[in-house]
Amino acid sequence: MEVYIAICAIAFVAGFIQGLTGFGSVLLSLPLIALFLDFKTAVPFMTVCGIVLSLILIIQLRSAWEWKKIYPLLIGAIPGIPIGTYMLKTLEAEPMYIFLGSVLIAYSLFGIFFKGIVKELKKGWPYLIGFLAGCLGGSVAASGPPVIIYTFLQPWDKDKIKVTLQGFFVISGLLTLSYFIYHELVGMQVLTLSGLALPFITAGTLAGSFFYGKLNEASYRKLMYYTLAVLGVMMFAQGI
Repeated sequence: MEVYIAICAIAFVAGFIQGLTGFGSVLLSLPLIALFLDFKTAVPFMTVCGIVLSLILIIQLRSAWEWKKIYPLLIGAIPGIPIGTYMLKTLEAEPMYIFLGSVLIAYSLFGIFFKGIVKELKKGWPYLIGFLAGCLGGSVAASGPPVIIYTFLQPWDKDKIKVTLQGFFVISGLLTLSYFIYHELVGMQVLTLSGLALPFITAGTLAGSFFYGKLNEASYRKLMYYTLAVLGVMMFAQGI
């Protein structure tokens, strides 16, 4: 019973984080979930949770949706997901966590102390970013970092950044989940836990969205940098 209570509490926190920032729920929650579930169960479970969170946010921010900003990322992710799924079954996750953590820490510190860079990237970049995200999503349920950095470099408002992230997370998450199912990584335990966590995920997401609505553009970007820094430290610690 204690395990189920802990998982529901983590699901609520994951929803709150995603509702507030638009990202980070999986990366922050996965190390905690892994304390109660084995890694090959925790990753598919958090993938399901991430899909639900993002669907809620897409509905809330549907007026800011632009398909043309999302589909290049998804096209790039398609070949990356099966590669990442193969890595999940065959490789150790620690080196990838150390690398990702280091990148996130460096980027967030640059943004905090130098106010970051806002620049429209050339058309080829989204495909490469999507491929990297697909590999990471299939291997360690962490497709977010490359796409987060990419969207944050764009001269977009906070709603555009957030809904673009959710669009990518939902569709890439569904693709990743299909590969998990094909490779028999989704069993009754994952489905049962997902159903149990659903009300807590929803409540957390709505609570986080309430506070998101009170942030201006500058405050949102500042929050993003600090959240990325925390994610980077947690991922680096997880790797070592």
